[in-house]
Amino acid sequence: MDFNGFDQPAFPQRADALNQGSRSVKVMVAGGFGTGKTTMVGSVSDIVPLTTEETLTQASAGVDDLVGVADKKSTTVSLDFGRISLNEQLVLYLFGTPGQERFWFLWNGLFKGALGAVVLVDTRRLQSSFRAIEEMERLEVPFVIAVNVFPDARRHPAEEVREALAVSPATPIVDCDARDRVSSRDVLITLIRHVKERSAAVLESR
Repeated sequence: MDFNGFDQPAFPQRADALNQGSRSVKVMVAGGFGTGKTTMVGSVSDIVPLTTEETLTQASAGVDDLVGVADKKSTTVSLDFGRISLNEQLVLYLFGTPGQERFWFLWNGLFKGALGAVVLVDTRRLQSSFRAIEEMERLEVPFVIAVNVFPDARRHPAEEVREALAVSPATPIVDCDARDRVSSRDVLITLIRHVKERSAAVLESR
């Protein structure tokens, strides 16, 4: 796989690619451990996704926080990779990040040149995605919050989620089912719209 061209200047210059009819852009899928990142990349990708899933073993006991995800049997140890064509002009290369704290050192390299990010959250364990949100803000990567609606999770209004996560009113918050291709695609469309709107606002303020 050729990932050349992802090391680009910071936003908003990266967002100019959308207005120039660019064929491909890099998008991150981030979030806490067990929030559905690998599932989303796999459900929406036009190609068989590349995954680096490894079986959870007893060695991770006391290292990985399995509260709320006790049934989870595997974990991403490097990245997930997929690709989706939103239309004839725009192709998204999707990079899913590892969720456990011991793999966070990989994030800086993964986020290089990213146009934007989806941060998946699980309302049963909102704290698991705090670090991902902090990284988006630190790296100045535009992002949307995607609330992955697990079957046993209680629905919460978007503003309750926004307050709990302490994110800007300008940050879109949407519900999704990471298992469903259409739902995951709609999240990505929301992200692209957000990036365009943010880019336009930055250019107008100059």
